[in-house]
Amino acid sequence: MPALFLALAISSEICATVSLKYTYGFTRLLPSIVVILGYVASFALLSQALKQIPASTAYAIWSGAGTAVVAAIGFVFLGEGVNLWKVLGIALIIVGVVALNLGGTAHS
Repeated sequence: MPALFLALAISSEICATVSLKYTYGFTRLLPSIVVILGYVASFALLSQALKQIPASTAYAIWSGAGTAVVAAIGFVFLGEGVNLWKVLGIALIIVGVVALNLGGTAHS
């Protein structure tokens, strides 16, 4: 269940972040509502995931996956430029998330 909460939190955050582009500074009602509800849902779901997933791991996955997917959506659907540095940056984010997960849940 915590993985499902985390996946839904990531999906909500991605939807909210992509919708930000269409709010035009929160001057358009529908996209603004999507942004607000998306972020509220994302944080509520993330808080549920944090009951069983370590905060460092959950946040790394939530933020890393969100960043990578929003960047990919920007490249593919929003006409944002892509270059080697951007791809390398996304790859480093993914490597960082994997490294945190491989680190396990050791306690000091």
